[in-house]
Amino acid sequence: MAIRFPNYPFVLIILFAPLLVLQQIPCDAATCNDCFIQSRAAYYPNSDEKGTEVGACGFGTFGAKINGGDVSAASALYRDGVGCGACYQVRCTNPAYCSDNGVTVVITDSGSSDNTDFILSRRAYAKMAQTKDLAATILDQGIVEIEYRRTSCSYPNNNIQFKIDESSNYPHYLAFTENLTCKLLDRSHGAVWAVVSPPSGPLSIRILLSDVEDGDETWAVPVNNIPSVWKAGDVYDSGIQV
Repeated sequence: MAIRFPNYPFVLIILFAPLLVLQQIPCDAATCNDCFIQSRAAYYPNSDEKGTEVGACGFGTFGAKINGGDVSAASALYRDGVGCGACYQVRCTNPAYCSDNGVTVVITDSGSSDNTDFILSRRAYAKMAQTKDLAATILDQGIVEIEYRRTSCSYPNNNIQFKIDESSNYPHYLAFTENLTCKLLDRSHGAVWAVVSPPSGPLSIRILLSDVEDGDETWAVPVNNIPSVWKAGDVYDSGIQV
């Protein structure tokens, strides 16, 4: 519930579903929490070897640098934008040149290529190899057999941030770029949630943090509000870490 009182900041309640930094969902609850799923992966040969600023999730410039550029487009795992921001451990399966750990990627886009579940950034794709020299081998192949599993995202020493989408138009149209389910907001596309005629004044965000494994829930109230005069494209630091 969100209630506005005179002379009080508007309270916007946001429910993470699932929480971006604590996503850890078993691939099949009836089997195991750590099982890998067999699939295939390709990469997109962009010049900066990182992510894309025009991904379907709507992360914008943040989509190119999140997780150090170890990002991926996904096909079925995109889930009409619900899968945006999810993290997966992806590793190729040929022991001659593939490492045991592979790479952890964040979903920032939608796409598929020749029955693949992932189209990794060039940077992330090369990290699946044991060495830099062997990375050239899998890059030459273009598509490799892989196995993957859902894993926790990790952003040490970083606070939760709220990004105002570039499509926003103060004060008439407000859109957030986040991987969450929001009361009062409608999904625009990908990870972008929007509201027409947003309330005036500072926006105070309450976040419900949920553990998908044991069902525990905790409310977190950021230290910092989104200012009353917000700007499209700006990022506001919540002042809290998870």
